[in-house]
Parts: sequence; structure tokens; C-alpha cells
Amino acid sequence: KHAAAGRQSSRGWHAVREFILIIVIALGLSAVVRAFVVQAFYVPSASMEETLLVNDRIIASRITTELSGVARGEIVVFKDPSTWLPEPPPPPGGPVGWLQQVLPFVGVIPRDSGKALVKRVIGVGGDRVACCDAEARIVVNGVPLDEQYIIGPTDQVRFDGEVPQDSVFVMGDNRGDSRDARFHLEENNGAVPVDNVVGRVVVVMWPFNRLGIERIPEIFGSPALDMR
Repeated sequence: KHAAAGRQSSRGWHAVREFILIIVIALGLSAVVRAFVVQAFYVPSASMEETLLVNDRIIASRITTELSGVARGEIVVFKDPSTWLPEPPPPPGGPVGWLQQVLPFVGVIPRDSGKALVKRVIGVGGDRVACCDAEARIVVNGVPLDEQYIIGPTDQVRFDGEVPQDSVFVMGDNRGDSRDARFHLEENNGAVPVDNVVGRVVVVMWPFNRLGIERIPEIFGSPALDMR
């Protein structure tokens, strides 16, 4: 009887070890995917409405940015380049705080806003971006953008400048409620270093009724934009 009990105990412990190993491998793979392929985020504010809504769960593709760079018209998640965001409150202590940091890191749950923002790329390095023409449209390299996806006025701040190399000029689609590049012109002409870009937003994954792919608007495919 003692031998049988010992074998059962050994099998039980072996099963537990296998389960722990599987969990560790799964979390490790998830962390690798998050670091090099894709990452999940919450949308933290209304600055991208109606394209993205508050608390939409989105997927940002890191590998797309690594392989192809950043292009005009893309919606991107990027790290705060300076002081665009207020300092986030410190995480709570104890097991709850530990889980809030670990689970997003390994990709089990989406990362919250933290020090990341989401905006649309209007201009890339070398582009001349101006606000605005007679119809209150943003002008890129002399080409007025007919942005059907935006809401709110876009001409709160008048500007005309060149996007520094290796940087991008970003704006929210909700122009009346977006503290974007227009409000940070004193630093790097308002542009965000490409190195700060986490990835391109490719999918809204939740809520389910908003599931869809985020495509680049056709206006950014105009050959005239490259005739600088």
C-alpha cells in the first residue's frame, strides 16, 4: 500500500511539474511575441474618435514597423517623447500591483495607456506640414488632405514646418480633442522620433461589434505627396 501511494504521489507531482512547465513556456512565448511581433493596448482617450473609441482593445504590429518603417496615414502607438502625458500614478503594492505589471508584460491582458499614446501619422521625415488652407485642411508637401475620417476643427493652431528626419508628425482624428503634435511645436517641430513608435495599429479586436482592420486612407497614397 505504501509503495502504491508513493507511485501515485510521484505521478501527481510529475503532472504538476509538467503543468508548471507548460505555463512557463506559454508565458515565455507570449512575452517574445509581445516584444517582437504584436502587442495589445487599450485606447486611453477620445482623441482618435470616431476611428478608435475609448477602451477599444487594439493590436499594434511591431514587426510591420521594424520591417517597413512608419508611413503616412498609419495609426501608431508610440511612447511619450517628452511631456505629452502627465505622470501616471504609481502602481498599487502587493500581489495586485505585481499582477498589473506582469500580466500586460507577458501579453495575457492588454497594456493600459501608461506612457503610450495612439495617433495618426500625417507626415514623415522631410515632409512639409502646414495648417491650413482656405478650407481649413492640413497641407502636406503642398497637397491639401481631404480627411473624411476626422471630427472637430483642425485649425486650432497655425503652423508650417518641416518634419525632422527619423521623425513623424502625428495628429488625432478627433481634432477638437487631441493634444497632438500641433501643441508641441517647440520641441523637434512637434514631431515624434521614429524610435519611439511601438508599432502600427492593425486591428481593433474588442468589443466584438467593432472588430476590424485599420487601413490607411486612400488620400495618403497620392503620388503628389512624394513630389517635394
